[in-house]
Amino acid sequence: MKRTLITLAVALTAAAPVMADEALAKSKNCMACHSVDKKLVGPSYKDVAAKYAGQAGAADKLAEKIIKGSSGVWGPVPMPANAQVNADDAKKLANWVLSLK
Repeated sequence: MKRTLITLAVALTAAAPVMADEALAKSKNCMACHSVDKKLVGPSYKDVAAKYAGQAGAADKLAEKIIKGSSGVWGPVPMPANAQVNADDAKKLANWVLSLK
């Protein structure tokens, strides 16, 4: 019983940061155009993570794109600027996206 509770606690702890950042993405309206695992208006977060995997400075680059927007990276539809997202939240979102596999 004790081992089962420890295993459950570890599993919940490991899942908690993902849920917290998905909640942040929902609260900032990111999920209106993006999904974790399928293309909507913009690319899936897993596709973004794969594209930037192993690149130095990827989190900072993505955080800047979250705030300022971008165009031409994933096709003709631009990503609008998200002025309601502050630098700390943008970095949290970028790190979360990059953690997805």
